[in-house]
Amino acid sequence: MRAKRLNHVSIHANDMEESLRFYIDVFGMERLPSPDFSQHVEWLRLGEQQLHLFLRETPAPEFHHIALDVDDFEAAYLKAQELGLLDEDAFGAGVRELPDRAVQMYIRDPAGNLVEIDWPDVTTLDRSVIGTIRRIEDERPQTGEAARATLYHAGERVS
Repeated sequence: MRAKRLNHVSIHANDMEESLRFYIDVFGMERLPSPDFSQHVEWLRLGEQQLHLFLRETPAPEFHHIALDVDDFEAAYLKAQELGLLDEDAFGAGVRELPDRAVQMYIRDPAGNLVEIDWPDVTTLDRSVIGTIRRIEDERPQTGEAARATLYHAGERVS
């Protein structure tokens, strides 16, 4: 047996309406009909995958996260700055370049869940908008397999 693809990820929401607004307004997700479970759950569509929100008052995990590709990294960065969402403590950098030139940043949703925002190519970004982009190579030398790590596989780059 082999898994074919990732279908959905479930995360918690402390305030369902606030979390729904966040994912719909900030990321353009679409609200879907959701089954009536014993616990309040809402399903959101993002492309072919789904994000499921469960109403549960519990602390968010510190480092477990979901990762999203966006169609405009600069706009995502500016929105994160405007809303005070950028989490520079999660992995020690605001915006970071990986060995394959992909870029990532982390924000927190209203329930405190960590959300990674990814972009495939640092060379396509406007540095006057983003400002400082820290290279992981400068923080910790990348050797062997680490130097060959790639966030995007062939045919998966979004631009």
